[in-house]
Amino acid sequence: MAALRALVVGIAIVAAAAHYWVAGGTATKGPVTYVFGDSMSDVGNNNYFQLSLARSNYPWYGIDYPNGVATGRFTNGRTIGDYMAAKFGIPPPPPFLSLSLADDDFLAGVNFASGGAGILNETGVYFVEYFSFDEQISCFETVKRAMIAKIGKEAAEETVNAAMFQIGLGSNDYINNFLQPFMADGTTYTHDQFIRLLVATLDRQLKRLYGLGARKVAFNGLPPLGCIPSQRVKSATGECIAQVNSYAVQFNAAAKKLLDGMNAKLPGAQMALADCYSVVKELIDHPQRNGFTTSDTSCCGVDTKVGGLCLPDSTPCRDRKAYVFWDAYHTSDAANRVIADRLWAGMTTASAPTPAPRAGAPGPVAVPAPSPSRA
Repeated sequence: MAALRALVVGIAIVAAAAHYWVAGGTATKGPVTYVFGDSMSDVGNNNYFQLSLARSNYPWYGIDYPNGVATGRFTNGRTIGDYMAAKFGIPPPPPFLSLSLADDDFLAGVNFASGGAGILNETGVYFVEYFSFDEQISCFETVKRAMIAKIGKEAAEETVNAAMFQIGLGSNDYINNFLQPFMADGTTYTHDQFIRLLVATLDRQLKRLYGLGARKVAFNGLPPLGCIPSQRVKSATGECIAQVNSYAVQFNAAAKKLLDGMNAKLPGAQMALADCYSVVKELIDHPQRNGFTTSDTSCCGVDTKVGGLCLPDSTPCRDRKAYVFWDAYHTSDAANRVIADRLWAGMTTASAPTPAPRAGAPGPVAVPAPSPSRA
């Protein structure tokens, strides 16, 4: 965690003196954050895709979010990113597709994450509409052009260089690609070959972001994928699937090596891997120690259902705070809070300055965007 701690402390130091411009020429303190990822990070982008099969804008999702509203988050309440944003003293960055680039709302940070996305462009194709990682980067490129038009090239570059880029991808490349018998990658590649493909693709994508000004990158390592409910039900004993967990461990090691190499080669790069594996595995192995009772099945009891989502005809558990997993794939609001607390504790030091809070996030205004992936 040392590299990640240094990265976040650096962000906090920058944020203490940083500002972003808003309407009327005023400025508000706070770190600018850009979020890229899949359904664990999506805060509503997929709501705007009429044909998407990866949406959660219906009950019971959002039942523990303020006002009980389903926002497009794939959990019963807040995401890990929501809780992390609060620790930085900022509201969660709004979904890209909710913003109008004619306004100033995008200057404070944007969430580009899209349910179904993976590192590879072929991952998630059967969800029909979504933003692949490459398309999320293209959306960021659109935002940066709008920033230059609003505040000038120099200010835009300074803002992007100082911003935190949070990236959480890779789970779908396994769960909805390599491990699926109907997807070509699982039969075309050995696992060693697949990891090389993932890392080579991620290398290109991170260099593309670096070329657009990204310097401070926190990449979330894979959790123990073999322990999520949708995988455990495939085990004869209902235990975690060791081989799938091994895949995650191997990918994390390869991703860390890639990030370390980029730091050594790219001037100003501060890229680090967040150890999500150990944090989540602790909750799964010792739920009672962490305030939970159940970590081997989902609150909605949808482990064996097609899609594994908590559909309106499901019956959620009575005590949602007692479950680590909300549905067959996604952690609960209560677990997300604990995970964020643990990641934050490992990333920061007591001497790190605390960023000042800023004003609330903007409301949704539809705007045309780059065409999403379609099958």
